Amino acid sequence: MTVIIKNDYLQAAINEKGAELTSLKANEIEYMWQADPAFWGRHAPILFPFVGRLKDDQYSYKGKTYPMSQHGFARDEMFQVKEQTEEKVVLVLESSEKTKEVYPFDFLLTVSYEVWGEGLRVRFEVDNTGDDEMLFALGGHPAFNVPMDKGLDFEDYFFSFSPQKSRVKIPLEGPYANLDQKTLGQTNTNIRISHDLFQNDALIYETKGLNTFTISAEDSPHSVTLAYNHIPYVGLWSPYPKEAPFICIEPWWGFADTVDSTGKLEEKPGMNRLAAAEKFKTQFSITVR
Repeated sequence: MTVIIKNDYLQAAINEKGAELTSLKANEIEYMWQADPAFWGRHAPILFPFVGRLKDDQYSYKGKTYPMSQHGFARDEMFQVKEQTEEKVVLVLESSEKTKEVYPFDFLLTVSYEVWGEGLRVRFEVDNTGDDEMLFALGGHPAFNVPMDKGLDFEDYFFSFSPQKSRVKIPLEGPYANLDQKTLGQTNTNIRISHDLFQNDALIYETKGLNTFTISAEDSPHSVTLAYNHIPYVGLWSPYPKEAPFICIEPWWGFADTVDSTGKLEEKPGMNRLAAAEKFKTQFSITVR
């Protein structure tokens, strides 16, 4: 089932499967990628309880090995609508015997979407409902149509960043992060978008404080901006070598296994730790014009 929320400017559609944002319309323009499987069959999956790929698609915790596909299982689970108004919807996913087969923690994941003015606010809450410390990663993966305008091409667009400063860049070797090869990414200026920009997979940056990432074009009044505060990583991605007409801006609280990963969850970098009965809260916003 798809839930629609809207105001006088913006309309968003959210699928109960995966609590996935599937449409964001304004100015008679569809800003969200429409999941053409020829390129990538998703719109904006929620990444939980892992971000990225694990070595051999598995991990171990307290001596037991668990299978886990890329980006975790939440994107394929059915969420329940807990609350809905014209401008807001709240969806929840609770741990179950099924989730415990691959992830041995008790949790409640709450995702809310709310339209306000020209923007959409996306909030996450993770509750540790168990008795033990919980380890998890979390991520957004929204994909935006590029070009947004008729008559423009993919290469007519560029990334702009605020604050306009260099950020630490984490390179990938295959699907795995190489933390020993970090460099300083030149996000102190605009970056022209091209398909070749993603030939080594996602561009991953460490981020601190308030950050905004915008996709726009000089000859267009339309743009997409994703903004957040205190989220540690962002991934910018479009599939390569496919010349896909979309780009993802992905706020992450975690990242893939490293090239030297031991496979032990207790040793995995980037994971969040939540004590019993504690709650983790975070959010980001998407603004379109």
